[in-house]
Amino acid sequence: MSVPALMSRTSFVELNARERARALLDVGSFRELLGPFDRIESPWLARQNIVPQADDGVVVARGTIGGVAAVVIAIEGAFQGGSTGEVSGAKIAGALELAAKDAEAGKPIRPVLVFETGGVRLQEANLGLAAMADVHAAVVALRAHVPVVGVIAGMIGCFGGMGITAGLVSRLIVTKQARLGLNGPEVIEQNAGVEELDSRDRPLIWSLTGGEQRHAVGLADDLVADDADALADAVRAAFDRGAPAEHASERIAFWRARLDRLPAAPEGMALRKLWTGDRP
Repeated sequence: MSVPALMSRTSFVELNARERARALLDVGSFRELLGPFDRIESPWLARQNIVPQADDGVVVARGTIGGVAAVVIAIEGAFQGGSTGEVSGAKIAGALELAAKDAEAGKPIRPVLVFETGGVRLQEANLGLAAMADVHAAVVALRAHVPVVGVIAGMIGCFGGMGITAGLVSRLIVTKQARLGLNGPEVIEQNAGVEELDSRDRPLIWSLTGGEQRHAVGLADDLVADDADALADAVRAAFDRGAPAEHASERIAFWRARLDRLPAAPEGMALRKLWTGDRP
């Protein structure tokens, strides 16, 4: 990216969840559902001396994308690391379920999930896990009717149960700053030791779970620069392409064949050489 282009762009990574949702929707079409003034917050955090947030860290916005009705669900990474609890999970699942009702009724709808999360909120334990299961079920039900597009920008990335959600969407868009995985590097280090994975080794972490790597090995569909306009264009293009012939989570034989060729301790570049070129 040239210096003038770099200076004139709007960084998507630096936007908060509400700004990200607005950036992806057509100009002037943003309308928030269950916003902060509705005071829908977790009933469990205050009991643990944690200050709750009035939208529980999830923004649900209606509007249009490319002139078609859309819903954008964006997770706020600055609140509890973007973790999903009972209320935030219900907001995500409920929005997806309402989108599915529109799709089933023949109404055009373009659903987008913007991830910035470490996964389930540990303070809400099983309630968060149950909410995550509802989100997974809602994505699978919705994608049977219309494409579901996911966006991971950074810097927290997308881990835990939401990492599974990202694997269920129809098309996944990432930036180089993004990260995608199941267990986060800090969790791996805590449980298996720094010899297994040094969470402070940023080049190593991004070589394994970074957006460029995930795109190179076929775990993300599009790699886009950190530019709000470019990401909005990529989202519109993803919907224009329509749903894939087969969703990634349905390609069981393909993934098994990949795993069969996997060395015991693969490095990032080794994976690129091994898997690049075998996209379905």
